Amino acid sequence: MIAIYPGSFDPITLGHLDIIQRGSRLFSQMVVAVVRNPNKSPLFTVQKRLEQIRLSTKHLTHVEVDAFDGLTVKYAQMRGAQVLVRGLRAISDFEVELQMAHTNKTLFNQIETVFLATSNEYSFLSSSVVKEIAKFGGSIDHLVPPHVALDIYQCYAQNNPVSNQITTEAIPPRKSLPMDSPSEKQRE
Repeated sequence: MIAIYPGSFDPITLGHLDIIQRGSRLFSQMVVAVVRNPNKSPLFTVQKRLEQIRLSTKHLTHVEVDAFDGLTVKYAQMRGAQVLVRGLRAISDFEVELQMAHTNKTLFNQIETVFLATSNEYSFLSSSVVKEIAKFGGSIDHLVPPHVALDIYQCYAQNNPVSNQITTEAIPPRKSLPMDSPSEKQRE
């Protein structure tokens, strides 16, 4: 049985890899499919994301990495897939994903959606969180594979140099208030 795990994966996180590894044990073939979404401004090109995912999943024998445009169900039909895999972090994910699963079913009745609950240690993790942390100089080494972290650090160093250093010159000196200085009566 072929399963498709679609997403933007910009960037791939350890949470995504958790879903990929667990899904690859359930299906004879798992296709990690990078969606080309014209409505998003990605950090990485589709080609770069494919490279990152391939390197991250090279140890998994039943995993293939691909990219597509358009509707996920059309891609699934073209690949002969019967299942879409989706990860769930929170109740809010479930509401959105359930609506999408019902919509996909109306478009292609032979497709089933399998939801995998994200492992506890990744329940907060998203690509957006990773980018936000990295953008402001925080460490993401514990959130993404090492080669992906390096790519992200390099990208933000080139495109968005941000200094988180606060210098004392940037802080204006404190003006003394009347109550800070001794009054005439206190001095006597």
